[in-house]
Amino acid sequence: MPTSPATPQGVPLVGVVALQGAAAEHVAVLRSLGAGAIEVRTPADLDGVDAVVLPGGESTTMSHLLRTSGLFDALEQRLAAGMPAFGTCAGMILLAAEVLDGRPDQRSFGAIDISVRRNAFGRQVASFEADVPTAGLDEPFHAVFIRAPWVERTGDDVEVLAIVVPSNSASGADVVPVLCRSGPILVSSFHPELTADDRIHRIFLEMVATAGT
Repeated sequence: MPTSPATPQGVPLVGVVALQGAAAEHVAVLRSLGAGAIEVRTPADLDGVDAVVLPGGESTTMSHLLRTSGLFDALEQRLAAGMPAFGTCAGMILLAAEVLDGRPDQRSFGAIDISVRRNAFGRQVASFEADVPTAGLDEPFHAVFIRAPWVERTGDDVEVLAIVVPSNSASGADVVPVLCRSGPILVSSFHPELTADDRIHRIFLEMVATAGT
């Protein structure tokens, strides 16, 4: 099992899925906040983990790697049992109940009742940054969007924490959710691990602490 710096009793251990994407950046932020954090690549790596982060990357590739590594079924069982999870960009797609434009062989965990659209803001050249007002934060969060998805439908139990106005008006949407929470699940269209602002990760760790009480 991968190791993290010594984690005192009562401090959560968060596993960051490290098959593709910005896993190391999430690990660094979580450790800076005092949490234990390890990279997860096999089902055995989930032993002792209290919560999980699914980072950005390419969602169809990540779905394939999760299956071939055996992680998909192991994660699915833990999520169904109530393990907290934080999905960013591709991770949000993987946690969603519905992927509107996914490949037929692409699987998602259905851990949060949202419908997402992949690359909704546009391709790589349409990546952008924006200051996003966020529920629970005193100041807007400077968010980095890279080939980002957005949320087109939310279930009744889903709380929308942040929205943006899309520039591609052809979408027909006036505003779209980009940060959502439901129970122990947090998802974002953007990449909070790529900024110096750790407030979104703090929100997640507060959710982990609450789930453990």
